[in-house]
Amino acid sequence: MTRRRTARALTAFVLATLPLAATAGELNILTWEGYADPSFIKPFEEASGCTVSATYVGSNDDFAAKLAAGGGVYDVITPSLDTVGMMRLAGFVDPVDTAAVTGLDGVYPEFSKHSEIVVDGETWAVPLIWGSVSVIYRPDKISGTPDSIGVLFDPAYKGKISMWDDKSAIYWTARYLGFPNVFDLSDEELEAVKAKLIEQKPLIRKYWSSAGELTDLMANNEVWVSNAWTGLTSKDVNALGKGFTVTEFSPREKAEGWMDSMMLVRGTPNQECAVKFMSYMQSPEGQCGIAKSTGYFPVNPGAVSACMDAAMKEERKVDNIDFVKSLVMWQQPVRLDKYLEVWNAVKAAP
Repeated sequence: MTRRRTARALTAFVLATLPLAATAGELNILTWEGYADPSFIKPFEEASGCTVSATYVGSNDDFAAKLAAGGGVYDVITPSLDTVGMMRLAGFVDPVDTAAVTGLDGVYPEFSKHSEIVVDGETWAVPLIWGSVSVIYRPDKISGTPDSIGVLFDPAYKGKISMWDDKSAIYWTARYLGFPNVFDLSDEELEAVKAKLIEQKPLIRKYWSSAGELTDLMANNEVWVSNAWTGLTSKDVNALGKGFTVTEFSPREKAEGWMDSMMLVRGTPNQECAVKFMSYMQSPEGQCGIAKSTGYFPVNPGAVSACMDAAMKEERKVDNIDFVKSLVMWQQPVRLDKYLEVWNAVKAAP
């Protein structure tokens, strides 16, 4: 049996363990680019009878805003680890019945048992995919071999620098300034970060709001260097054949790490399809599919055993949990409101 047939057989088995609805259902997902690619969503729809609709976000801050305004539009959301607690505390989500989710026992326990995921004995999210945040750059335009966040603040590249339009710009700047706890900055440290980001603004071509936008900025020669989700933008830009390539590095100030999870929107009428989807995304077809479409790292190492060779497993950090421990994993800032206030002040500055 080929690897593809094996993966499909295992996926069919996963879905067969869940009761199929008498009539077709639907599933509305609020998620990130690449997380609902037809290559793996279509097989899920065919096997489950659930029709998937996806709405995309550009920042973790979008989840609360869209849920507050959505009025029951969404069934599953996929926020990052630093936003999971906020969704729970705001009452936007329900706990997940883990007994109904197949394959969860194969997830790295560092993720599935994380203190933001399991609270007071209840599981609030199902891990989906993880990765790091790198610096991406044009070797033909950036001199030397950069290894520091400082390249994002270098006046030599004025007008060719970009950064993600997200409060995580505060984390990057705080690390560059040498502050030890980027998620619990003092008022004085936040003022220093704000001043540095405002000083940087004349160098910025654009704050990007989605991976697709950053891909376009780099492909069209508008940007030479930026922070970026490891794997995705470099894969997409280099596939375009523009006559140049981009590369990535983890800065010496350490790279950030993130993990995105599936959460059940409170009171969803489509819970059956939601649980089927959570199980499917732990199967070989789900984990291999999302890893291929994004370039990110699987949370369920056993599920990708047949679709990745040794070199790709090494690249995608399969069974390399030590890499997670080397990262500055996202956390919800202690004073989230203050961080948002600072970031909004930076963007409003002339």
